Amino acid sequence: MVLSTPHSLRLKYVSLGVLVLQTTLLVLTMRYSRTLKEDGPQYLASSAVVSAEVLKIFACTFLVFIENNYSVQAMNLVLREVLNKPMETMKLAIPAGIYTLQNNLLYVALSKLDAATYQVTYQLKILITALFSFSMLGKKLNLYQWLSLLFLMAGVTLVQWPTESQGDSEQTILHKGHKFVGLMAVLMACVSSGFAGVYFEKLLKGTKQSVWVRNIQLGLFGFIFGFTGMIVYDGQTVRVSGMFQGYNLITYAVVVLQALGGLVVAVVIKYADNILKGFATSVSIIVSTLISYFLLEDFNPTSLFVLGAVLVIAATFLYSYECKPANNSIIKV
Repeated sequence: MVLSTPHSLRLKYVSLGVLVLQTTLLVLTMRYSRTLKEDGPQYLASSAVVSAEVLKIFACTFLVFIENNYSVQAMNLVLREVLNKPMETMKLAIPAGIYTLQNNLLYVALSKLDAATYQVTYQLKILITALFSFSMLGKKLNLYQWLSLLFLMAGVTLVQWPTESQGDSEQTILHKGHKFVGLMAVLMACVSSGFAGVYFEKLLKGTKQSVWVRNIQLGLFGFIFGFTGMIVYDGQTVRVSGMFQGYNLITYAVVVLQALGGLVVAVVIKYADNILKGFATSVSIIVSTLISYFLLEDFNPTSLFVLGAVLVIAATFLYSYECKPANNSIIKV
C-alpha cells in the first residue's frame, strides 16, 4: 500500500472530469450525426470506428515522443517493445476485439435511442464492471458501494419501464422495435465494456510498460479487427462509394472524440480505477438529458425517467463516499 500524493490525486480527478466532458460530447454528437438528415449516403459506423483507431495510434505515438523528451531514437527504442515482445502484445488482442465490437454497438444504440435514455441505461456497465473486478481482480466493495449498485439497478429499471401508449399504431410498434434493438445493443456493449475494461486494467497495473505503448498495441489490433469488420459487412458499399462517404464536420468531431476517449480512459484506469471511471461518466447524464430535450428535441422525460436518473446520480455520489482514516491520509492499494 502506498500513500497517494496530492499531485496524483489532482491528476486522478482532473482526468475523471475530462472523461465526463468527453463522454457527454461524444454521446450528443454521435446521436446528432446518426439522426441528421442530409442529401447523400450516411457515413458508415464501421468506417468511423477504424478512423478513430488510426487517430488514436498517431496520438499515442506522439505522446510517447513527448514522454521520451522529444527524442526520436528513444521513442524508437520504446516502440520496438511492441515487436520484440510478441506475447505481451498478443495479450491486447482480446480487449481490442471486444472494444471494437463495443464501439460498433454504440453506433447502433444511438441510432435507436435518444441520448438521455442511452446515457442512463449504459451505466449498467458499472454493475458489470464491479462483478468482473470482484472475480478477476479480487476487489472488495464496501457497504456504500454495494448500496450504490442497488440504486443503479433500480434507476436503470425505472428509466426502461414501459409507459402507457395510445394504442398499437404502426408508428408506435416501429418505435418499440427500434427501442428494443437499441436496448439490446446497449446491454451487449455493457457486458463487453465491463470485461474489456477490467482485463485492460489488469494488464496496465501489472506492467511497467508505458500506458501509451499499451494503447498503441490496443489500437493496432483495434484497427485490424475494425478494418476486417468493415470489409466483411460494408465491403460492397466501400468499394462503390469509398470508406469516407457521408463524412462531414460532425462526423470528424465524433471520430476525434472517440479517439480521445480511449486516451482519457487509459489515464483514468492508470491513476484511478475502472469502476470509478464508469461512475464518472454518469455525471454527464444531466447535461445529456437537458441538451437532448432542449436542443435535439428527441426526448420527453417522464416522471419515471426523472426518478430513475436521480437514483443513478445518487448512486454516483454514494459510491464515491469513503470513510477517511483518522490521520486524514488517503490509502491507495
